[in-house]
Amino acid sequence: MSKVNDMKLISLEKVVINIGVGKSGEPLERAKNALEELTSRKPTQCGAKDNVRDFGIHKGEPIGAKVTLRNTEAMEFAKRIIQAKNNQLKKSSFDTYGNISIGISEHIDIPGAKYNPDIGIFGMNVCISLSRPGYRIIKKSNPKKLGRNHRISKDEAIEYFKNLGAEII
Repeated sequence: MSKVNDMKLISLEKVVINIGVGKSGEPLERAKNALEELTSRKPTQCGAKDNVRDFGIHKGEPIGAKVTLRNTEAMEFAKRIIQAKNNQLKKSSFDTYGNISIGISEHIDIPGAKYNPDIGIFGMNVCISLSRPGYRIIKKSNPKKLGRNHRISKDEAIEYFKNLGAEII
């Protein structure tokens, strides 16, 4: 019987939910309310990176909102997102480092979300990051290199999501 190396175990690091509205004001407030209803967390505003004269957007103007979930909240929300996609994830949604980005066209497709006429319907991007023990070393002030064998590959990430009940198409 072979023992599993604890340093090779993959876990869910975080889930980031992002709604880009494209303008500040009342639509941004409705998007923040939608995120708060879905996650029961207070969202943060995201500012524009550049000026876009054609759209009337100025650098630093708040045009989006996001929420980051970790630990058990992240796992529960990830399972709800997979259910919203009918337990089918595209292989092209995975990057080479084992992260996945999923687009949701209507937030009311997520199980447990109810339609609120005061908020409306929003689309969103959901990014799910996976990690292994020892990943913190690359985030320190004096970062070290992470070994190639310790990185999470696309195939390992796909296997992780298959264990969660997702079908990869």
